[in-house]
Amino acid sequence: MIRVGLSCGTEGYGAGNSPWRPSPVPPELIGLLGESPAGLPACAGHEAVRSSLHALGLDSDRFGTVDWNPLGSLVKPGARVVLKPNLIRHWNSEPEEGIACVITHGSILRAAADYAFLAVGPEGSVVVAEAPQQDCDWNEIKQIIGLDAIVADFAARGRELEVIDLRREAVHFRAGVIISREELQGDPKGYRAVDLGAQSFFQGSALDPRRFRGADYDPGPTTEQHLHGRNAYLLSETVLSSDLIINLPKLKTHKKTGVTLALKNLVGINGDKNWLPHHSVGCPEQGGDEYPQQRLVDRLRSHAFELVRPLLARGIGTSVVGLGRRLENRARGKRFVRSGNWYGNDTAWRMCCDLNRCVSYSDRDGLHLDASEPVRRTLTILDGILAGEGEGPLATREVPLGAVLAATDPLAIDLLAVRLMGFDENRIPKLMGPMKDALGPRITAIRSAADVRVMVLQPGQTKPSEKRLDEI
Repeated sequence: MIRVGLSCGTEGYGAGNSPWRPSPVPPELIGLLGESPAGLPACAGHEAVRSSLHALGLDSDRFGTVDWNPLGSLVKPGARVVLKPNLIRHWNSEPEEGIACVITHGSILRAAADYAFLAVGPEGSVVVAEAPQQDCDWNEIKQIIGLDAIVADFAARGRELEVIDLRREAVHFRAGVIISREELQGDPKGYRAVDLGAQSFFQGSALDPRRFRGADYDPGPTTEQHLHGRNAYLLSETVLSSDLIINLPKLKTHKKTGVTLALKNLVGINGDKNWLPHHSVGCPEQGGDEYPQQRLVDRLRSHAFELVRPLLARGIGTSVVGLGRRLENRARGKRFVRSGNWYGNDTAWRMCCDLNRCVSYSDRDGLHLDASEPVRRTLTILDGILAGEGEGPLATREVPLGAVLAATDPLAIDLLAVRLMGFDENRIPKLMGPMKDALGPRITAIRSAADVRVMVLQPGQTKPSEKRLDEI
């Protein structure tokens, strides 16, 4: 059985501000953080992370003592840990909604960093690494979650929390059209091309790589990396060479894959998101998944956009296309399907699962697709205290779910999360594909929802209760 730790009943993230120190400091963290200053408000988000790790059963015999080290079985002293939050963008596209239901909260990241530093000790290192959406303002998103204050707080205690924007390029949009680009430093360790070849989730599908479209106007790189038996991704060397990845996704919906959660969050370790197939041109009758039905208006729109792609890639015609997009939104509204933003998208989920296979079977020495099981373990801590529903991942409405989930199997997290969201996992290919996967190498030990046990910890409880998914 695969366990998921569930801490529930948390009301918000707490009244404090960054650096989100716990109050009172639990006994295991006093050596790292010192005693709590008088009058410091409780940090509910931090406590919920602690409870989820306790519920998962990590180092359970020593819980509540100064020796409790929940990540000690996952990573050794002196090791390097990567924290991968979801910092997709610095604003919520849903009118009148805040950003807390879009991104990982700073208190969740802080708690993960505390326990990572505890595990690796003074000789180890911890780094926050993320490639947000191209138009995200990195300085703004750091301010929102209080990342600079967290870094400063650790520095005052002799620990360096490194922070890396993994993007090689940022862009600026106007009316949904890229109008300028900015070159970024990216990962100081560089990037690694990881080719799954025939062991990709695209293997055996009816999708034509020539129809693949990625995150930019030029479809060339997207097709080239998935043609003639190649299925390659350009991934962060910092992430792939680390000893432990702590995945810190947000619990929210997603227009292309149904839900974001653990599996989808690894999109943010890419150095070039145009290597990632997001959708396939055309409707299903044409071999694509860009839009649902073979309607004339959608066919004309798709054809027109394909014609202007080469011009937009050269920065030509951006004003005209932007005007056309505004007129289209005014005429059709903003809810019509484009760019594969619907439940029939058969492309994006395969890309997400490929990325998880790349990570599971890669280490600092390379790719090990012949291994009988994953060569690395990834701990996922899912922020569901304020969840997001609606037109995710960028336009979500706040749902006070009050939950933090923890597991070492990403699919276990995602299965529990969709149950909490009221969804049927059987209708989400991103979840069913890995469970039914016969080609391998497998990215999950789970073959059905019956393989998952949920260890639930309610407020005030000291021991979790065990439940099946059907009982949640």
